[in-house]
Amino acid sequence: MNHTLNRRAFLGQAASGVALTMGATHVARAASPNERIALGVVGMSRGLALARTFGTTAGCTIKYVCDVDTGRMENAVAAVSSLPGQNPEGVTDFRRILDDAAVDALVFALPVHWHAPAAIMACNAGKHVYVEKPCCHNPAEGELLLAAARKHNRCVQMGNQRRSSVVIREAIEKLHDGAIGRCYFVRAWYAALRGSIGRGNEAPVPERLDYDLWQGPAPRRPYRDNVIPYNWHWLWHWGSGELGNNGTHGLDLCRWGLQVDYPVRVTAAGGRYRHDDDQETPDTHAVSYDFPDGKTITWEGLSCNQPGAGGNNFGATFYGEKGSLVLGSAAYALRDQDGNVLEEADGNVGDHEHAENFLDAIRQDSPQVLRSEIEGGYKSTLLSLLGNIAYRTGDTLHCDKQGRIQDNEAAQALWQREYEPGWEPTV
Repeated sequence: MNHTLNRRAFLGQAASGVALTMGATHVARAASPNERIALGVVGMSRGLALARTFGTTAGCTIKYVCDVDTGRMENAVAAVSSLPGQNPEGVTDFRRILDDAAVDALVFALPVHWHAPAAIMACNAGKHVYVEKPCCHNPAEGELLLAAARKHNRCVQMGNQRRSSVVIREAIEKLHDGAIGRCYFVRAWYAALRGSIGRGNEAPVPERLDYDLWQGPAPRRPYRDNVIPYNWHWLWHWGSGELGNNGTHGLDLCRWGLQVDYPVRVTAAGGRYRHDDDQETPDTHAVSYDFPDGKTITWEGLSCNQPGAGGNNFGATFYGEKGSLVLGSAAYALRDQDGNVLEEADGNVGDHEHAENFLDAIRQDSPQVLRSEIEGGYKSTLLSLLGNIAYRTGDTLHCDKQGRIQDNEAAQALWQREYEPGWEPTV
């Protein structure tokens, strides 16, 4: 197999008793139509919810749960073992799962800096992948993840679950069928009430945590007491801010409904206004994306204020010649030009349906079945990343037909990142 790890990582594995044969070759195993799909689920925060979702989906076995924090791992083993028919093994190093030929796929709900590198390693090992949004920390590794999926013909699904929500799919179908005529503008938003992350201090690494593996591909930094388990989201070294965190969900709805791929111009404004602390990403963020053929998306992120637009904390409103369509988290309202509601419905976000779609694609050995196949997932993630790059540089970004930044060295430098030596993702 090819885990694309360096000598340091290999020695670390040997030291912890996890010996991996670096020169072997994985042969992808195709599941038969009636066979149970065996999964390893990695990252036991959001991943615990995903383990429960997959673990209660017909025809699925949770063979492993994994977290670099032994406390979280042990809690997950107990929680998933309480589900009918599930008895997972707990591990702290997901690379052990890559060596198990009986595992069909891995589900990754890790810190963002691990998403693409871990997914690439899994594809290289012949596994299918379900990776939470955003699918990458920077555009370059998103391109590598797409290349890995294509090279190994793996089903790679991003966790933007509303792509499988019955009610959201119904709304998008109405939009594409012309319910509001020609659609040219969509406004999306997310609002939360997040507190301060304070000022952290360097501290000893908790005994239960493998901090070196938690950092993985990211260049090493000392452990600080206000980063893990969640506040890494708000530090550029590991996270992608609110725009990557929840904005990707909203921007994916916008891109899907408006039927666009890559923007030609991106602008951003905002800042860290509410709290004076260690957070680097903005808590108040407005981004605009212009597309060819006269179409525009805007996104508004409020990390420390509620409610959002129209009294809702998440949503997107599409505007067209004949009216508007408002999407909520799992609902829609179709309105005429005067704002009168013509039709409305609600449902669920689509977690189970998205899991079922992923398992069906594996059984059919057909990435084309996926509702959020990684090419589309990357396009939506790229919108988030471009919005962050525009914010960080303070520049208007101009992009080519593939979304690549043009004529801006400072912005182009943020297209990729530096990696801990030897941990560079490789296809």
